[in-house]
Amino acid sequence: MPQAPQTLELLEQEVRLHPVPAHVAIIMDGNGRWAEARGRSRVEGHREGSLSVRDVTRCARRVGIKALTLYAFSAQNWARPLTEVHALMDLLREYLESERAEILENGIRLHAVGDLDRLPGSVRGPLERLRADSAANTGMLLTLALSYGGQEELVDAARRLAEKVRAGKLEPSRLDAAAFHAELPTALLPQVDLLIRTSGEQRTSNFLPWQLAYAELLFVDTPWPEFRAQDLVRCLRGYQGRERRFGLTGAQVRSERVPPA
Repeated sequence: MPQAPQTLELLEQEVRLHPVPAHVAIIMDGNGRWAEARGRSRVEGHREGSLSVRDVTRCARRVGIKALTLYAFSAQNWARPLTEVHALMDLLREYLESERAEILENGIRLHAVGDLDRLPGSVRGPLERLRADSAANTGMLLTLALSYGGQEELVDAARRLAEKVRAGKLEPSRLDAAAFHAELPTALLPQVDLLIRTSGEQRTSNFLPWQLAYAELLFVDTPWPEFRAQDLVRCLRGYQGRERRFGLTGAQVRSERVPPA
């Protein structure tokens, strides 16, 4: 007889039996195209995508992911039609207000990266209040990338370092990867272990270029409005089946896993 499909609870239990990526980053792509393919407005696609945010965030916390970063709005997204931008800002405000209690009750720390000064006050207010109120939480670090651009982030960091050198506060010879990382607005975030992009596109779109240096990349065809906890679990199982070498050979990695006799 065919086996009955496993429940989400059992699938999550299986994932927890193996190393879970500490930091998962997701490019939540396909909201607009998903809606247009169904004769609906792009705004409706974004609203449906907000349900995926809730479902995936809860699953990530349950399986023990320490940091989840969601690419919610890029620096380039400001060029989209004003009606869509305004709708996205309204959805973001609604999310921050509706999820506030759950974030605080579950010990999640909310963080945000990007040019946050460009956000309207209706978004900045609840965002900054929730960031402040959750700052002492020690559970999962949930980061929203808002008005974010990776190249812009790197340029800003280089500019600040150059100013420190010019002011005599930093010797150029002491500038290394750690010093550069500390200057990034995303310095709070660890390196990304797994990047997931939905909706079939296979590019990183100016998202966390520094933190993705050794990330495993997974591109899935499922559009974001249809991506739910089960899809995240499948991605995690795919990640757990990969061999991460960090410049070493496969034999070296495997030998490090074998305990000495």
